[in-house]
Amino acid sequence: MHIVVCIKQVPDSAQIRVHPVTNTIMRQGVPAIINPFDVFAIEEALRLKDRFGGRVTVLTMGPPQAEDALRKAIAYGADDVILLTDRAFAGADTLATSFALAQTIRKIGEEHPVDLVFTGKQTIDGDTAQVGPGIAKRLGLQLLTYVSAIDTLDLQGRTITVQRRSEGGVQVIQTRLPALITMLEGSNQIRFASMDDMFRSARLTVPQWNKDRAGIEDVSKIGLKGSPTVVSKIFTPKPRAVKAQMIGADLDASGTANAILDILSSQHPRLAQELGLIAP
Repeated sequence: MHIVVCIKQVPDSAQIRVHPVTNTIMRQGVPAIINPFDVFAIEEALRLKDRFGGRVTVLTMGPPQAEDALRKAIAYGADDVILLTDRAFAGADTLATSFALAQTIRKIGEEHPVDLVFTGKQTIDGDTAQVGPGIAKRLGLQLLTYVSAIDTLDLQGRTITVQRRSEGGVQVIQTRLPALITMLEGSNQIRFASMDDMFRSARLTVPQWNKDRAGIEDVSKIGLKGSPTVVSKIFTPKPRAVKAQMIGADLDASGTANAILDILSSQHPRLAQELGLIAP
């Protein structure tokens, strides 16, 4: 069994700032981390490897410094890593990114056929949740999104059964391999890195693939050329001018409810009339 996990190195969202003049994200001095949702994908892939054997390859696209994220994946227990890096990929949106990753996975599969692809449900810098489905579509993989647990995996029968969280509850879905799975947060807990894997990570020379090594010939589908999405502006929301108001500190539940209704009636008389709180 061969599992590929797609991850992304992202700026720590807790320390992101927006430039007050250019309205762009200020990345200088902001630490980079593995996208938190991708950590659950790594752990789930490693758990399947523990149960069924096989190999786990972790793939990311980004600048050379993104190899730090791959070294962490090796420390957790991944077998192989690949950094897809090339100036031609710069400025890629989700469409161009999914194309580049799909082509790379296809190239990886020529040597070791891929049974499963894992991603996090989304990234914290883009929040689109589009790259995973985009990869699945381009590779013709069965798509399982928002997966919270894997119930069964039948390698001989080539089927997998998962629990998928939805608005109405939990769906139990079975499909055939190969498949792509996007993992939900909280679905597992990442293991501690072992000492042997940490040493292996420190000694590793991270393989770097450019567009030619990944078998990408059509440069119009990668980078800025392949990205129809345009971000016109990034800004920090202005704080509300109205301050919070404490209600019912010395009242019981009934008195607090009446006080809230009185305030709503005074601020929104039309709504209060429709609700019958005041006379029209």
